[in-house]
Amino acid sequence: MASVRVETIVAAEPAAVWAAIADVGAVHRRLLPGRVRDARIEGDVRILTMPDGTEVRELIVAVDHDGRRMAYSVQGPGRLTLAHHHAAFEVFDHDGGRARLVWTTDVLPHDRAAAVRARVERGLEEIRSTLESQPAA
Repeated sequence: MASVRVETIVAAEPAAVWAAIADVGAVHRRLLPGRVRDARIEGDVRILTMPDGTEVRELIVAVDHDGRRMAYSVQGPGRLTLAHHHAAFEVFDHDGGRARLVWTTDVLPHDRAAAVRARVERGLEEIRSTLESQPAA
């Protein structure tokens, strides 16, 4: 299994970053408001609607408030035709009241890792920018 790990420093309080990550039903408003048009929760499944109307189903595996870790798994092959996908966001304290946000994604087949890395890097930059543009709590 290929593993992609990308991280960034967010100029926002770690608690605020975690609150946005943990709000799994609001990814379209709090994390990726241009990339995701809507999100809804059905049991443990989050359904993301993309701007073109495509839906992505994600099983929410864990929301660990103490460890500030949220894990999910894309269900179905999706656009990259992955046989397996599991990802997690983790929020850590960083100096100066900032947060270190880490996004780790495990995928099969291995040869999809480069495409996944490109999407994760672009997505994490968008998330960082969105979080930094939100007013402090």
